[in-house]
Amino acid sequence: MARFYILGKEILPGQSVELSMDVAKLHTHTPVQVPVFVERSLKDGPIVLLMAGMHGDEINGMEIIRRVIRKKWNKPIAGTIICLPVFNIFGYLNLKRELPDGRDLNRSFPGSKNGSLASQFAYQFMNQIAPNVDIVIDFHTGSAQRSNIAQVRCLLSDPISMELARVFNPPFIVHSGYISKSVREALNKMGKKILLFEGGKTNSIDETIVEEGLLGIQRILNHFHMKNFKLDPIENEPVIIKSSRWLRAPQSGVFHAEVKNGQYVEQGDLLGFVSDPYGLTERKIKSNTKGFIICTNEAPLVNKGDAIFHIGTALVADKQV
Repeated sequence: MARFYILGKEILPGQSVELSMDVAKLHTHTPVQVPVFVERSLKDGPIVLLMAGMHGDEINGMEIIRRVIRKKWNKPIAGTIICLPVFNIFGYLNLKRELPDGRDLNRSFPGSKNGSLASQFAYQFMNQIAPNVDIVIDFHTGSAQRSNIAQVRCLLSDPISMELARVFNPPFIVHSGYISKSVREALNKMGKKILLFEGGKTNSIDETIVEEGLLGIQRILNHFHMKNFKLDPIENEPVIIKSSRWLRAPQSGVFHAEVKNGQYVEQGDLLGFVSDPYGLTERKIKSNTKGFIICTNEAPLVNKGDAIFHIGTALVADKQV
């Protein structure tokens, strides 16, 4: 079998190891370590990385990977499974999206050895973990009070990514280009395949989203013959979203949604309304296109211009729905 190293340590066949990625310390000089769990089989196979917590307030993904470890699903019968449940450990400690330097870790790749804290985090990952993996599943949620329907984001023109997304089988596959300095872009330049799973909102655990993530992981691991889960046959194919647009609040006030995530709407359908807190005025919000609601703002109060509904245009037999 080929020799396998990660974070400066050789992982032998059949070995289970908990490592740590050391980047910085707290003000008290207490080390802050990012735990990395590695499980290598006695049999060669793909190396899959399951990671979450790129943003410290995105709890759903952390819960998904926590359950994978708890259920011992990360012990493969072939290949290697690496679990990184909480990447942005600083943000997690404060339940905040950013690192203490105010930077978004997912806009700091590939990073630099002596740059900002976020840049150093990205650099460590890209040099000590990323080169050693074949496939990455990165778990995220919507930001703030915006709740995403369970979805995998990838490039529709990339046949391998699309194949993996279909294997994962989320309710929606959403076309997403590579964002500058994101981990997706950085890994793509390294020739690695990455699926970005989105579901739910920050600072909450959504059981429906967690179950979708766990099912997707089982399907991917079965696909690569790394596990042998007994799963029910797939009944519904994912809806493929080729493009999307945000509908924004027409005024500030109290927001009431009349539709739910995943719902199909026609142009002109009533989606919700914004009112003043005194019951004097009420502004209806109608859809300006047809498509599926893939994200809904669940904040009770909104400001004029806030993103409130994300509507995706689907493809069916290469035609718009």
